[in-house]
Amino acid sequence: MDENDIIARITALYPDAVVDINGVDCNFEVYVISAQLAGKSTLQRQQSLLDLFSDELKCGKLHALSIKARTPTEQAVSPGLIQIQL
Repeated sequence: MDENDIIARITALYPDAVVDINGVDCNFEVYVISAQLAGKSTLQRQQSLLDLFSDELKCGKLHALSIKARTPTEQAVSPGLIQIQL
């Protein structure tokens, strides 16, 4: 799985998302900013994104997927936690 596949799945679920990815091979750290995350707990955000890759995580195509997800408002208040330019 490559970065473009990951971004495509995330933006299919959250079309307004700004996505940044770090990593190689099957270990990635994903940063997502989307207004559609508003009202969701951290766990709900993580689960909604991890569900997109459940098959790949189960079969080992992805070994590690770390996710940091925030709303644009949260990012504006504390921009240092995710290094994405809106």
